[in-house]
Amino acid sequence: MRADRLVSILLLLQNHGRMTAKELAEKLEVSERTIHRDMEALGMAGVPVFAERGSNGGWALTEGYRTDLTGLKQSELQSLLLVSPTNQLDDLGMRASFDAAWQKLLAASPASIRQNAEHARQRIHIDGAGWHQVEESFPCLATVQEAVWQERALFIRYQRGEDSVERIVHPLGLVAKRSTWYFVAHVDSELRTYRISRLIEAHMLEDSFVRPEGFDLASYWEQSTADFRSSLPRYPARIRVLETLLPRLMQERYIQIKSTQPAESGWVEAFVHFETLESACEIVLACGPRIVVLEPGELRARVTAEAAAILGLY
Repeated sequence: MRADRLVSILLLLQNHGRMTAKELAEKLEVSERTIHRDMEALGMAGVPVFAERGSNGGWALTEGYRTDLTGLKQSELQSLLLVSPTNQLDDLGMRASFDAAWQKLLAASPASIRQNAEHARQRIHIDGAGWHQVEESFPCLATVQEAVWQERALFIRYQRGEDSVERIVHPLGLVAKRSTWYFVAHVDSELRTYRISRLIEAHMLEDSFVRPEGFDLASYWEQSTADFRSSLPRYPARIRVLETLLPRLMQERYIQIKSTQPAESGWVEAFVHFETLESACEIVLACGPRIVVLEPGELRARVTAEAAAILGLY
């Protein structure tokens, strides 16, 4: 719409100081002739925009023309200006809205704050993605999102093991855990979590629903995550590990360090929880001579047998 484009032009000029008609046209994906007409419209609306000729010329606003943002502290504004768009915004179709909002916030900020924010953005970058990204597709995400916004019932068919299951659910909220999307739904008087990439199909129904009183999405997700972790299998063991390896083990997904005590010559004894005998054996073998299993004997025997099999291959 033209009104949106005029606002975009105004914000671009406030943020960049001076831009040529060609730069504006490329940025807004219109013709230079359209930009000239838009400039006339801005001028007629009382916006102090003017053109400068020459090699360094372009369109600009009268110096000092700016809408100041009030009610926010300098540190609060800087924290907002440091925010970077994420892939989740792309998934939700909100990237363009984020960019527009960021431009408006930037345009309304005092010059000193804009300079400090740019200084920080060149020195701090927050990457929320893990090293091992899981590539998933979310063809049903838009449908689930719409049902959440409108509080409408949702028919879903999803993959559960080798079977497909059909349900009518009341979607309460979306959760993004790194690059994986989930949605929380009220089903048969219970709260359940579904992984959106496992949805085979989803259709929004005409029926609306009332959200459960007192439901808080963040609190539910935190408790659900804690319950999931506590339900994972536990395989306790006692190990001796090189002290230099301990920080790496503490970041390992399939092991929890419950307690440690100094041993000798740079070694540490630790009581740990693996998930299963198999995962414990894999982790121990991956660490090679930097880790020794003390207990249980079952794990010691398994590691010894696997090591002997490897030796036999070579």
